[in-house]
Amino acid sequence: MPITQDGVELGVTISETAAKKIKYFAEKDSISGSVGIRVAVKGGGCSGLTYDLTITGDEFPSDKIVEQHGIKVMVDKKSYIYLVGTELEFSDGLNGKGFVFVNPNAKKTCGCGTSFSV
Repeated sequence: MPITQDGVELGVTISETAAKKIKYFAEKDSISGSVGIRVAVKGGGCSGLTYDLTITGDEFPSDKIVEQHGIKVMVDKKSYIYLVGTELEFSDGLNGKGFVFVNPNAKKTCGCGTSFSV
C-alpha cells in the first residue's frame, strides 16, 4: 500500500534520524534556507541502477516534492517510478555508516546497498 501525505502518494519517505543527519550535513556544508534532499536513480552500479543523493535547497518545476521532519524530499519524474514506497534511513551501526534505502521495488540489491535492479 503506498504511503500518502494529504492524499498525495509519496515517492520517498525519510526517517526522523535521516532528517536529522540531512540537517547536520546541510549545516556543515553551509547550506542555508530551505534544506532538502534530491533523491534520484541513475544507471550504473553492480546491479544496474544506483541511488543518487544531493543535499540542496534548489527545486525544479518537474520535481515531486514532499516535506517531512522539516526536510523537503525532491524526486525527479524519471526516478519517481523506481522509488515509490522507498524509505530513506540512516545507519551508524557496526555494519556501516550512512544513508540506507529500503526500496520495496528492488528485486535485487548489491552488498553495499547503493545499487539495485527492478
